[in-house]
Amino acid sequence: MNNFKNIILKPKKIISILSVVLITGLIVYGFILVRQIFAVNTKFTENELYVHVPTNANYDEVKNILTDYVSNLKTFEMVASKMSYPENVKSGRFLLTKGMNSYELVKAMRINIPVKLSFNNQERLENFAGRVGSQIEADSLSLLTSFRDSIFLAENGFNEKNVLAMFIPNTYEIYWNTSAGKFRDKMIKEYRIFWNKERLAKAEQIGLSPIEVTILASIVHKESVKKDERPRIAGVYLNRLRLGMPLQADPTVIYAIKEKQNDFNQVIKRVFFNDLRMTSPYNTYINIGLPPGPIAMPDITALEAVLSPEKNDYIYFCASVDRFGYHEFAATLKEHNINAKKYSNWINSQGVKR
Repeated sequence: MNNFKNIILKPKKIISILSVVLITGLIVYGFILVRQIFAVNTKFTENELYVHVPTNANYDEVKNILTDYVSNLKTFEMVASKMSYPENVKSGRFLLTKGMNSYELVKAMRINIPVKLSFNNQERLENFAGRVGSQIEADSLSLLTSFRDSIFLAENGFNEKNVLAMFIPNTYEIYWNTSAGKFRDKMIKEYRIFWNKERLAKAEQIGLSPIEVTILASIVHKESVKKDERPRIAGVYLNRLRLGMPLQADPTVIYAIKEKQNDFNQVIKRVFFNDLRMTSPYNTYINIGLPPGPIAMPDITALEAVLSPEKNDYIYFCASVDRFGYHEFAATLKEHNINAKKYSNWINSQGVKR
C-alpha cells in the first residue's frame, strides 16, 4: 500500500519540480532581461551630445543615426519596440548623455530639445539666411525664399531691400526641425512684440517709421562699437535729416563698395574721396535721406539709441585719435575740419591704404 502511495505522489513531485525550474528560469530570464534593459548602452566618450532626426524620418533612419552612439542596437530595438517607439518616431534635436541605458535612450529620443539660436550684425539677407541655416534644419535657400516671398512682404509692409529690418537680434529658443516658413512667422511675431506702443510712440516723435529707425540704427551700429556713444551719433544723424543734409555716413559707402564688387567678405578701413562719388542708392554722400535698407542688422542698443537720441547741436563727427573707438564731435564745419585733419594725419602715419 505504501509503495502504491509513493507511485501516486511522483507525478505531483515532478510537477512541483518542473514549476520550480520554470519559475527559476523565468526569474533568471527576467533578471537578465532587466540587466540588458538597464545596462549602459552608449559608446561615445563625450559627457553629452545631440543627435538630429530629420523631418519625416522613419525608424530605420533613426537606427542608422544611432549606430555610432549605441553599444547594443538589438537591445535598444527590443526596448524601443516595447515602448512603441518605432511607430512614433519624432523629428528634432535630442540630447544623449554618456552612460544612458536603452530605456533612457528611448525616452531621450522623445524629447525635442530647442536650439538657442542667436544672430546679430549680419550685413545681408543672404548672410543671415546662412547663419540661421547653420543652426536649424531648414537650409539657407529655403529660408531666403521664405524671406523674399512677395505675398508675405506685401502683407507686412516690407520689400526685398528692407526686409532685414524685420529680424531683431537676440537669442531665441527654436526647435531644430522648424521649417523656413515657421521660422519666418516667428520672427515677424517677435518683430511685432519688439515694436510695442512705447517704441512706436518714440519712432513717431522723431518722425521715422520702425523700418526707417532700423535703417538709421544700422548706420549708427556700424559707426561705433561704443554703446554709450551711440545716442550722440544718432542725435547727429537726426540733426542732419531735419536740416535736409546728406547723412554722409562712411559705412554706407563701404556697403556700396561691397555691393558693387559683390564681395562682402572684404575689410575696408578707409574711404577715399573718389569713393564718395560712387553711384549707388546706398551712398549717403550723394543721396539725401536714408538708404533703401539696413546696411547691417543693428543690435538692440543701436535701435534704442535712435529711439532715445541725445539732443545736441552737433552736425559733424570723425574718429578720435586720442580715445580709440570714440569720435570727436563738432557743431561747425571749421571745428570739424580741424578734427578731420588730425585724424587724416594719424591714419596716413599708420599706412592704412584701404
